[in-house]
Amino acid sequence: MSEKKIRLNAMDEVKDFIDAAGKCNYDVDVSCNRTVIDGKSLMGVLSMDLTKELTVKYSEEDAHFSDVLDKYSVS
Repeated sequence: MSEKKIRLNAMDEVKDFIDAAGKCNYDVDVSCNRTVIDGKSLMGVLSMDLTKELTVKYSEEDAHFSDVLDKYSVS
């Protein structure tokens, strides 16, 4: 399982992330502290504390999704 830390600062960034995650044929989990949500859920991602780093966990590689993660990566 791969893991990346990201930060989403604006609504456009959240939409971009959700669109990319939604095209993946595998699970994308987003966590902050002990809360884990489905990374394909707009309401789920918006319910997270977007002022903090989010951890994205995913099981497969996809070029487009990797590019989006790299765009918002903090590490």
